[in-house]
Amino acid sequence: MSHSIKASKTEAEQFERIRTRIFNNADEASREVASEIAGLIRQRAKEGKNVVLGLATGSTPVRLYRELIRQHKAEGLSFANVITFNLDEYYPLDRSHPESYHRFMQDQLFDHLDIPAGNINLLDGETPRQEVFAHCRQYEQRIVDSGGIDLQILGIGRTGHIGFNEPGSTKDSRTRLVNLDSVTRNDAAKDFIGSERVPTHAITMGVGSILDAKKVILLAWGRQKAPVLARAAEGPTTESLPASFLQFHDNVCFYIDEAAAGELIQKAQPWRVSEPEWTPALIRKAVISLSAQVKKPILKLVEEDYSEAGMSSLLVERGPAYDLNIRLFNEIQHTITGWPGGKPNADDSNRPERAHPAQKRVLILSPEPEDSIIAMGGTISRLIDQNHEVTSAFLTSGELAISDQELIRSVESLNAVIHEGEILRMAPDDPRNAWLESFARDGSIDPQSSACRVFKRFIRRSDALASMRDCGLARSQVQFLDLPFYQQGYYRRFHPGEEDVRSLVALLDFIQPHQIFMTGSEADPTNLKGVCFSVFLQAWEGVAKAAWRKDCLVWLFPEDIGHWPMYRIDMAVPLSPTELRKKIRGICQQTSLVNQTPFFSAARAGVWELSSETDCQVARLYHQFGLAHYEAIESFVRWSN
Repeated sequence: MSHSIKASKTEAEQFERIRTRIFNNADEASREVASEIAGLIRQRAKEGKNVVLGLATGSTPVRLYRELIRQHKAEGLSFANVITFNLDEYYPLDRSHPESYHRFMQDQLFDHLDIPAGNINLLDGETPRQEVFAHCRQYEQRIVDSGGIDLQILGIGRTGHIGFNEPGSTKDSRTRLVNLDSVTRNDAAKDFIGSERVPTHAITMGVGSILDAKKVILLAWGRQKAPVLARAAEGPTTESLPASFLQFHDNVCFYIDEAAAGELIQKAQPWRVSEPEWTPALIRKAVISLSAQVKKPILKLVEEDYSEAGMSSLLVERGPAYDLNIRLFNEIQHTITGWPGGKPNADDSNRPERAHPAQKRVLILSPEPEDSIIAMGGTISRLIDQNHEVTSAFLTSGELAISDQELIRSVESLNAVIHEGEILRMAPDDPRNAWLESFARDGSIDPQSSACRVFKRFIRRSDALASMRDCGLARSQVQFLDLPFYQQGYYRRFHPGEEDVRSLVALLDFIQPHQIFMTGSEADPTNLKGVCFSVFLQAWEGVAKAAWRKDCLVWLFPEDIGHWPMYRIDMAVPLSPTELRKKIRGICQQTSLVNQTPFFSAARAGVWELSSETDCQVARLYHQFGLAHYEAIESFVRWSN
């Protein structure tokens, strides 16, 4: 399928079939979109007309909705002339369910505005099955009767879906009942506290319904969205990537942050767009990209390779090719170190970490208990073996990731807690007794109950301690911060506050680390890793005057089961076969998650398999560049505030 490509707005966008606007962060982009919506609302109000908005759910638009609420309360923006239509809804699902989009929109937006209830249009997940088709037709007709959607807000899923238009959706599809893709359901598993609770179907506006909107704005945050966003904006239109059909719209724009823009050609290969400023970082990116593209080790690249890839200006400024190759080869080689805490009494001018002090205080901050062991289990062991003072701190307990089945399996095995229906080892007035009695009686559980969360927290703590023990950490070296925002909230509805920041500031001041390992700098700011990183940023500012901070380096490990782009890696820690097996054993101690494969991969590979394969892939890539072939490598980026 092909179509004529509209003229690009700027030189940088020449490869993009959809216009993009790139912002420093999600907050800036959300304020810009909110201002546009506010301007449209006010203009129509002056004209005595309504504004019809198409609204999305999920974590992506949350910041936009918070900014609209702020403008309503602080600046008097009225929504009295606004009519809304929501994109989708899970099916079947009671509207009072915590994860229904009806409930989501009330909690996140409508309850805080002066929008008339009669102006709000939501798809109904409680519609009897035999009436769904008619319900969808009526929904389409209401859009037409309202004058059509003036501005449609979208997010984009990892499969390229918009709304719940999964791969296979056609360009002219209308509002309908759809089957949910396994990846989409797996991504929603934590929201529903277990993949078995995620509905298998949804009602969604179709691609054709979306394309009928007068204007479309798609929002995307975080590095995880970068690959699919680049394919949607720059690739061919295809039913396997429904978002690509937005290329047919005459007034569509992607509002994205820097992390989400990372794989657009203007960011990933700027030398193809115009003559760039050849900074050291860009040179490194270009040479690594070229080596991978032509499948040659760096030291074997020749002038013709550079010229054919559009990098002639790089040779003019920094060549000849052989000298450039040697410089870059050495630079990449210097990222490799077996001493992640620095090598004592050694020349550290070309090493990622400082030699002094020889024994460092190291703080590892893990948003959820599995994050650090998956990303840097081998490095943790290496730091312990090299006599550094290591503290592993889990910012949240992670109990929301535990399914009911895992809870039941664990509780049934605790004969010390339940024995023939009799509750043991608890005070008579302990509120958990009622929960245990109910479970012992009929096996029923309420996943929203505080007692249920407490038991799941115990499971995660046990797993985390076992993992850290395999890395060599004693119980005294493990901290459970249990940040309040997590204990009081649920995925997509976290609201960190001052108490969270104070808790982390207290830990930082107590440890006074020389090294911090953290993640989440490029995550969607509304997901758990993004929220945890925002708390870290505030805590980091809270210790700005502390004497120890000027001597502290912050290292970022990857946010998901993956690795940093090769050109960005500042420290690569190689693992031997024995060390990799030890890491795998530590990951497998997270039994409550290892048993729940859908949380991690639709391909149904175990989490330990995905993690070890990622580490081995990084080692293979280094080898392809012409360096030594290690069994596995863990990768880190040095953070600069």
